[in-house]
Formats: sequence, structure tokens, C-alpha cells
Amino acid sequence: MEISDKEYKQFCDFIYTHSGIRLHEGKKEMVKARVGKHIRAWKLPGFKQYFDLVRKDETGVELIRLLDAISTNLTYFFREPQHFKYLEERVIPEFSKEAIQKIRVWSAGCSTGEEPYTLAMIFMEHMKSSSADWQILATDLSTKVLKEAQQGIYPHEKMRTIRPDLLRKYFQKGVNGHAGFYKVKKELRDRIYFARLNLMESFPIKGPFDLIFCRNVMIYFDRVTQENLAARFHSVLKSGGLFFVGHSESLLGIKHNFKYLSPSIYQRQSS
Repeated sequence: MEISDKEYKQFCDFIYTHSGIRLHEGKKEMVKARVGKHIRAWKLPGFKQYFDLVRKDETGVELIRLLDAISTNLTYFFREPQHFKYLEERVIPEFSKEAIQKIRVWSAGCSTGEEPYTLAMIFMEHMKSSSADWQILATDLSTKVLKEAQQGIYPHEKMRTIRPDLLRKYFQKGVNGHAGFYKVKKELRDRIYFARLNLMESFPIKGPFDLIFCRNVMIYFDRVTQENLAARFHSVLKSGGLFFVGHSESLLGIKHNFKYLSPSIYQRQSS
């Protein structure tokens, strides 16, 4: 199934408008493969007819399916561990020292849930003596990965980056028909609220958040979108709150009001 240069440009513009994701020529084969499945499922003759279907679907369901197909969702537990070490050594001790009673964390672009579950384990381990009420909001563009995240069931090979003691404490090992899989225990799942959110739309949540993780997401956006998103994250952070981006990302070169703390860690300055 082929897609003309004109159709591909229309498609890229459409995806950018609705998700902020900027696709380039090198993604053409990926688009053909992923979107082609939907075209065949609808028994349509080509990409033009599928674009028409998505645009005319007033329910928005097919747009969500399309964005699910386009989204890239590579992640794993304790990814970029320096951030979690920073939490353990610098952030959580400050929370305890200041006797903060309510802590709100946002994992934006949470994919299949490894990041918010990692954050929950960190807080469980290091907030034992605290009476603080802490909760994690986890959002993603893709309904497909959110469903996996909410289920909290992972194959054995995904657990290799988790310490054995944490694996035993926070995951239930599958038996019989579920052998080879692990399920997140209820005490961890209860700390996380999963919801679909398109970061290009207005935030239905006002915060304020103590911590926002938006790692390896902004790299898919152009400069204008990055600046807009950084400003919106800044607006829902508490004074002194922290903003984490991926190690391959930076706010260098874009306009923002954050204070630089260390590579990929920024702070909303105290007012």
C-alpha cells in the first residue's frame, strides 16, 4: 500500500495539528506500516480514504486509534536512574524535613506505566516514616498503552531493571497460566491515577504539582510546541517545584521561566 508525497505531507500536518508530534520523511515507512493496518481493517482502498474517515469521524474514536498507532512508547523500569537517585538523595529528604503533608506528582507521557510505578516504589521506600499524602497522576496520549499501564502486568524480561527485593515486595509473580508475568500489587496501583491526556489540549488539571516528569516526550515536538508546553507545565508547578525532562532533551535554546538545576532537571523559582 503506497502513500504519495502529497498524502504523506497532509498526514504529517494532520498529526502535528492534533498531537504536536512532528514527523519527517524518515518516518514514512513506519507510517505506511502502522496506518496500513487500520486501512486494511476498514477495507479501504488507500490512505486518502482513511484520512477522510478520520476527519469525518465526529466521535473522535478513530483519531485516538490513529494517534495510538503513531505514538512511540519505549520505556522500562528505573529508566534514566540518575533522576530517581536525585529524588532519593535530594528531593524526598527535603519533603520530610519540611514536613510537607500533601505531595502531587505528574508523570506526563507515562506510556505502559513503568515510570509512574517506579516513582511509586521510590516514594513507598523513602516516605515510610512520613504521614504525607502522596499521589501520582499518570497520563498519556495513547489509550492502548494506558490500558496496559492500568493492568500493571509485565513479562519477566521487563523486570530485569528492578532490584530483587523491590520485585518481591511490590509485584506478584504469576503462576500456572500466568507464569512468566508479574502484576503490580494493589498498594502501589492505588497510589496512581491513570488518564488519557493530549498535551496539545488544555490541561483539565490545575495542580499545583510538586514534581512533573515529562521525559523523552518533548523531543518529538518542534521548538514552538516545546516552548508552549514548557510554559504550561510551569504554570501548574508549585513554587519551588521540579520539572524533569529526558537525558537526551534540554530546555536550552527555547524560551522558558525555569531555573536550571542540573542536566535535565529544572525548577520553578520560588516567588
